[in-house]
Amino acid sequence: MKNHKKIWHWGYFLTLLPMYLFTIIFILGPLVYMIILSFLKRAETWGVVWEFSLQNYADMFDPVYLNTFKESLKLAAISTLLVAAIGYPCGYFMAKLSARWQKISMMILMIPFWTSSLIRLYGWITIFTANGVLDKALMTLHVTDSPLRLLYTYPAVVGGMVYTLLPFMIFSVYSSAEKLDFTLVEAARDLGANAAKAFLTISFKLTLPGLLSGVILTFVPSMGLFFIADILGGNKVVLIGVVIQEQLMKVHNWPFAAALSVALMILTSLMIFIYRKISKVKELEGLGSF
Repeated sequence: MKNHKKIWHWGYFLTLLPMYLFTIIFILGPLVYMIILSFLKRAETWGVVWEFSLQNYADMFDPVYLNTFKESLKLAAISTLLVAAIGYPCGYFMAKLSARWQKISMMILMIPFWTSSLIRLYGWITIFTANGVLDKALMTLHVTDSPLRLLYTYPAVVGGMVYTLLPFMIFSVYSSAEKLDFTLVEAARDLGANAAKAFLTISFKLTLPGLLSGVILTFVPSMGLFFIADILGGNKVVLIGVVIQEQLMKVHNWPFAAALSVALMILTSLMIFIYRKISKVKELEGLGSF
């Protein structure tokens, strides 16, 4: 019996070993290296000098870099609000469709993922460019009299962010709304609640975890999707991801790029921590209501 337990124990360990090795080599290892690199000094020509320094973190308080963090947070907040405003109703009403139309809707949302996001963003250039598809459509409908020249502007970057991240919000809300018992809403209506009150007290509260997870899946990536700002915004919209890329590829200041990456990681980790705290509070409120 003991031999069987020992064999089972080693078999269980060997099955988990590849996952642990992958996590250590490809996730934990690079993170530790990045943190160590952020405390080193840049060499005069190439590489780093292995001397402990806090200068990289002190340099981040330069008004230029602080403003870049501010703009990144601003763009992430605007994109997240727009994605939530569009994605929540889509995910909620998708859950109310029949099983056949749910599958069709999910397929429509998943088809763009079969193509590289870079290729899809280059497609938006033909839409936003002067005298492009959007301009011609608006002028044909007599909404505008001249080209809008949306390409390489802030709204173009926001549009690219919303387009890229919208499916994550829709799927998150859909996963919560699908589990919702809509008979509870009908019961609330029978007890005298109007449609708005029944939605806010029943539907919205029960689908709030999906909305919050969608916010995290939208806000956190939007802080680092520098290629969207690079393609659709040109050099006019500078995000923290663009600065990190420049420090790595052009300036070759790897320690400072690592310090910026650590700061960005702390910001995103803080968002996830807040999300988990809110989720726990909502879960306790839900348990207390029974």
